[in-house]
Amino acid sequence: HVQLVESGGGSVQAGGSLRLSCVASEYHFGNSCSMGWFRRAPEYEREVVAITYTGGGSTYLADNVKGRFTISQDGAKNTVYLQMNSLKPEDTAIYYCAAEGLFRGATPLAADKYNYWGQGTQVTVS
Repeated sequence: HVQLVESGGGSVQAGGSLRLSCVASEYHFGNSCSMGWFRRAPEYEREVVAITYTGGGSTYLADNVKGRFTISQDGAKNTVYLQMNSLKPEDTAIYYCAAEGLFRGATPLAADKYNYWGQGTQVTVS
């Protein structure tokens, strides 16, 4: 059973930075999977933030975070990172890590494509 554990959330002032980490408890997906971040703000739908294919070649960043956020990975550590710079109050949300091994080479954007989820980490920007 794969577990995803997020860390790195917190409270920062606008313009600040945070780095989120997501560690997969085991590499259930062979050598690669689609893995990334969604977020849900109060009274809003869950939205995709950034997805990467850990086997290389595909990365997606939502338009509202391009130029500010970066997704990266460390395959040796089964870890995906979300570097968030120039944070804005509208980035305040619970950030969830998601992973799925079914879509070779792809970065699905729909949350219902992912079967594995972390518990979420709160990011608050004031």
